[in-house]
Amino acid sequence: MTRVALIGNAAGGKSTLARRLAAATQLALHHVDRLQYAPDWTVRPEADVTRALDEAASADRWVIDGWGPWPTIERRFARADTLIWIDHPLWVHFWWAAERQIAIAQGEAGAWSDGPPDPEPLSRTRQLFETIWGVDRLRPRLAELIDRHRQGRAVHHLRSPEELDRFAATFA
Repeated sequence: MTRVALIGNAAGGKSTLARRLAAATQLALHHVDRLQYAPDWTVRPEADVTRALDEAASADRWVIDGWGPWPTIERRFARADTLIWIDHPLWVHFWWAAERQIAIAQGEAGAWSDGPPDPEPLSRTRQLFETIWGVDRLRPRLAELIDRHRQGRAVHHLRSPEELDRFAATFA
């Protein structure tokens, strides 16, 4: 496990698992959110994101957590030796997102993702929920992409919080 592509819907535990994996394996960690968004949460130009993701994936040892432009996902999967798909039931993503947004509203530090601090996090709740819904619609396309890249790679399809916890425990 030297090149790990970790993908899944928002509010599913990707960033937490990515941090644990990178720490346990001493792999470079790249969060797509940090590449896609400037510190004020404005979207960076797609060409810049593509360049940064392709550069990260060209290295020998990495964990890349998140989505990014679809062509970069395809290239990342082709380069990866390990694919991890966090694929909880849709309601889990909505539930965990709601919990996170409530924690933000209560001023709890660290409640947001590993992206830059959001200056207006509560105003983005609707956007977050729309993203979760939209990403769920991409599940068949993602499943097909993973199947195309399955040969010669370790593939971990984590379908529940319990499976995620068991898998993460192996990197404690």
